[in-house]
Amino acid sequence: MSTAPRILVRDVPPDPAFALQQAGFSPLLSRLFAARGVTSGDELDPDLKHLLPPEGPLGLLGIARAGELLADAIGAGERICIVADYDCDGATACAVMLRGLALLGAKPGTVSYVVPDRAVHGYGLTPTIVELAIKHEPKLLVTVDNGIASHAGVAFARALGVKVLVTDHHLPAVTADGEATIPDADALVNPNQPGCPFPSKSLAGVGVAFYVLTVLRGELRRRGAFGEAAPPNLATLLDLVALGTVADVVKLDANNRRLVAQGVRRMRAGRMQPGVQALFTAAGRDASRANSFDLGFALGPRINAAGRLDDMTLGITCLTTEDEAQALELGRELDRINRERREIEAGMQEQALALLERLMADPRLNGEPPPALAIFDADFHEGVVGIVASRIKDRLHRPVFVFAEGADGQLKGSGRSIAGFHLRDALDLISKRHPDLLRKFGGHAMAAGCTLAPGGVEQFAAAFEAVAREWLDEAALTRTLRTDGPLPPEAFCAETVQELESQVWGQSFEAPLFCDRVQVVHQRLVGERHLKLRLRQGAMLRDAIWFGRTEQLPEQVTLAYRLSLDEYQGQQRVQMVVEAMAD
Repeated sequence: MSTAPRILVRDVPPDPAFALQQAGFSPLLSRLFAARGVTSGDELDPDLKHLLPPEGPLGLLGIARAGELLADAIGAGERICIVADYDCDGATACAVMLRGLALLGAKPGTVSYVVPDRAVHGYGLTPTIVELAIKHEPKLLVTVDNGIASHAGVAFARALGVKVLVTDHHLPAVTADGEATIPDADALVNPNQPGCPFPSKSLAGVGVAFYVLTVLRGELRRRGAFGEAAPPNLATLLDLVALGTVADVVKLDANNRRLVAQGVRRMRAGRMQPGVQALFTAAGRDASRANSFDLGFALGPRINAAGRLDDMTLGITCLTTEDEAQALELGRELDRINRERREIEAGMQEQALALLERLMADPRLNGEPPPALAIFDADFHEGVVGIVASRIKDRLHRPVFVFAEGADGQLKGSGRSIAGFHLRDALDLISKRHPDLLRKFGGHAMAAGCTLAPGGVEQFAAAFEAVAREWLDEAALTRTLRTDGPLPPEAFCAETVQELESQVWGQSFEAPLFCDRVQVVHQRLVGERHLKLRLRQGAMLRDAIWFGRTEQLPEQVTLAYRLSLDEYQGQQRVQMVVEAMAD
């Protein structure tokens, strides 16, 4: 039960491709970058001097006040409590803030943190989290990767005499009239708040935290906090910034690519936090060859698993400890939790597909899934609903919400979407049409969450589907796979793989995917779940593998594939990793 994609080839604007080649990039990279909207070599320069400035006409709104609040607290030796989030972006943002404040002179013992338990406290700076935080007796609460919609929590903290600095990147809540609203914090830094001119709206929560620290450093320097000494080097935190940015699947615009490139460069050079090295070890990855794929699919999920099934304190401790032995122990524990997460996810996905099979048996659907889906099972685990929603979305190319019963009896849902369907806006519309349906909601265009009263899934599913029928046409519901066209025969070599792996790829700056017509010479199953192929491409024979594919291919076929290096017994061979086909 899946939809085969329509394979497209990206357009390559000739002028930018020529300009990039003249700037010194190889013909292949020039073509790939031009197809992704790059127009000049300056956009690809990873030097930190090209980062967007935090202050000035296009700076982050509220960041100067944030720097002053933190500098005041450090100068007075006051207690600061970080309020984190329970995903990898929130964990890395917390670690960046904890490490950064220590670097910038916060006295030992004055900076603490709390992180919500998703099953107990919910998301963001809720009043219950404020109650937990004030046990640390802070004068200042600092949210990271949350807080933009926490009106009640901010008001509660301030009523207790505690100042609040919100640092976030999520979209704010909106009124019934569509007006964005923000909490009444002492300072608020979020590129997506109303009136913020900062050009990169895709900054992750960890990126916002890093920017705040750079302004704090400048404020402390103006106050003479460092004397004649050089101010601390905040670039030592960029491995954490890179990890959180990639793991949160934010758009890798030029600014985010620089942050990630610098972090990856430090990893490859062995200059990273002990916990990041421990995660590479636990994942069986080589940090000297680190790339964004490692961050998004190996390290990030191990941190996320702690927040899904256990306690994100494990992940934050792993990222902040200086003890290498402790880091390795925590890395192994996170790996164990991640394996448990995969087992739960596999079971839930099987259950979800069984529910879909029954749904698809409805003759009114004519074998086509509805334009949007909401799935619930009493046995689903709340911590894994987002991953399962993502898997089903990828399989069917439909917006999907998956719900589980929370500890409080309410239904906690996580959704994933497709291009052309803004998930948070859809929830907002549903809340207006059905005022008593959604207890709370929030998120982004492509990922969002909501809470329903018990028994509310059926009504939500109908409302969700109704919005999708209004917003999505047949073209939007047809999965497309954008490729970079044929790979020149001379580029099928290890040097090309290494050249591609040296670049930063990710969300909205996708890794190269090539497309060629080939003849299938030989095919066999390996490991009972993967198709091993021998292909003829022109006059050359190529090795290929299609992971998770068991059906045989026709003799002549067009394949969309990535390049990889297959290493076996010390030998390296270039192979195609197939992702899709067209007859």
